[in-house]
Amino acid sequence: MKVKSTSSPFGSTARTSVLVALRLLDEGYARELARLLELPLSVVQRALRSLEGDGLVAARSAGRTRLFRLDPRYFARAELAALLSRLSEANPELKRRIETMRRRPRKTGKPL
Repeated sequence: MKVKSTSSPFGSTARTSVLVALRLLDEGYARELARLLELPLSVVQRALRSLEGDGLVAARSAGRTRLFRLDPRYFARAELAALLSRLSEANPELKRRIETMRRRPRKTGKPL
């Protein structure tokens, strides 16, 4: 059975996309997710706020940045992670973007 790419089992396509991206990234911040998912920042922020309110994601502060991840205390975290992994198979482009994404600063003096 083929999964629809417009599937939204978590209420909206933005919420579902954010959860899938967090599953693939392990941890991310709103602007990074917006750039990765090609969604407006306000949409991603709203999705993160509602997911945090529902207890699906947890946030921590790193300086002035709020980093989000799937809540490790969520009672069905293993099942949620398995479902999100299956949903990520429907979007190979997202997987490719995450694999090529730079996650840390470039070493000082390193040529481009």
